[in-house]
Amino acid sequence: MNSAGGRIATLDGMRAVSIALVLAAHASGTGVIPMSAFAHLFGDLGVRTFFLISGFLITTLLLRERANTGRISLRDFYIRRVFRIFPAFYSYLALVVVVGLFACVALNLRDVAFAATYTMNFHGERSWPVGHLWSLAVEEQFYLIWPLAVIALGLVRASSFAIIAVAAAPMIRVALWYLFPQYRALADQAFPCVFDTLAMGCLLAIARSRLESWRPYRILLHATWFWIVPLVCVLTLIATRPWFQLGIGMTVANIGIAMAVHRCVSRPHSIAGRVLEHPILIQIGTLSYSLYLWQQPFLDRHSHAWFTAFPINIGLAAAAAVLCHRLIEQPMLRVSSRYRASYRQGERRVVDPVTTFPSTFHEGAGRPPVMSPMPEKMTPTVETLA
Repeated sequence: MNSAGGRIATLDGMRAVSIALVLAAHASGTGVIPMSAFAHLFGDLGVRTFFLISGFLITTLLLRERANTGRISLRDFYIRRVFRIFPAFYSYLALVVVVGLFACVALNLRDVAFAATYTMNFHGERSWPVGHLWSLAVEEQFYLIWPLAVIALGLVRASSFAIIAVAAAPMIRVALWYLFPQYRALADQAFPCVFDTLAMGCLLAIARSRLESWRPYRILLHATWFWIVPLVCVLTLIATRPWFQLGIGMTVANIGIAMAVHRCVSRPHSIAGRVLEHPILIQIGTLSYSLYLWQQPFLDRHSHAWFTAFPINIGLAAAAAVLCHRLIEQPMLRVSSRYRASYRQGERRVVDPVTTFPSTFHEGAGRPPVMSPMPEKMTPTVETLA
């Protein structure tokens, strides 16, 4: 895995591709851009890739922490997520609410309540400015469930839990579509319907070394014609039969995306890896969370306002994302790093008998213990998002 300072550059590049697909989907039908028949496919593929990357990355980080320290700190994990996600999210939501109070924005209390509680993925009818928050709700629910499952169940049983999610989600989607037609809008958004995409990423992180040691898969992974396989898998998303798309197509597409992620992170020096690690793509990937948050008001095909017309809308969305990243995300990540470093130092002073209770056999006994220096400033990881 190509990483430096806790970052996985290839995944930042894949995030850039994912957010580009979302932007292409939402920009379709704005300004001079005609409405594309592939808009839904682009959006679905972009969000699905985000989900799978999240499952893969979070599981990789959890396994790495356990290997390095012998345990997984839920406190540390949730502190990172709170500082990483909440400030930017609630800043966006607060501004949308304020604009809704003084402008003609279709926003009601139910929209705000579902958004603020990260349950938008169970709220089918919602206004455009908060409509995209369903995917962030899915991510947050995943963050609450998966680390607990890994700790409480152990890695083997947690893997079984993920396999069950991959197998059950297609049946849940089909059942929801045909048995509860009033909730069809949630068939690809409610957590039980989409957890299989995240679970696929989790399983890839857990089984990665075993897959790479299996000769037939290794040959496929490194073949020159490899990209034909994930492309064919993803094309199943264009199926028009609900029973096939929901029951088979989405699962096959998840497999194709997982294979593409595996190929890219295992071959960072390949053509695809070098492209994904281009500084511009890495920068866009780093901005992907803020860009996903703030693109929604500007990329509104239902509006005739000047700021929703292409290409002005793309420029404004990018400017808002840069401001959010620099004024909110980066400062909060620094606060998070300092808080966690301070907490860890205090934890060591309590646990470590050498620093807490100086031995009388050491020179200078009776003096106050010398405090260990503050740990080196931590580099934020590329967890995310969005």
